[in-house]
Amino acid sequence: MGTGKEMICDNCAKQGARIRRIAKTYGKGKDIFVIENVPVVTCPHCGESYLEAETLHEIERIKLHKRNLTVKRSVPVAVFA
Repeated sequence: MGTGKEMICDNCAKQGARIRRIAKTYGKGKDIFVIENVPVVTCPHCGESYLEAETLHEIERIKLHKRNLTVKRSVPVAVFA
């Protein structure tokens, strides 16, 4: 996984893609949960954002073991109207 350096985009093959860390939400209703600090590759040239295979495997591991890996927090929620 990237270390803040520029990478080659898997989509357009141009140098300049970078890793951004974001929060991603999974599930719905009472089963919803958030994974913070997920590394997402973004490219300024083609506009593509994607997850690397290693990241996808880790997300699946977290989802599988979410009861042991998550902490409860109160989060305000708004509905887009």
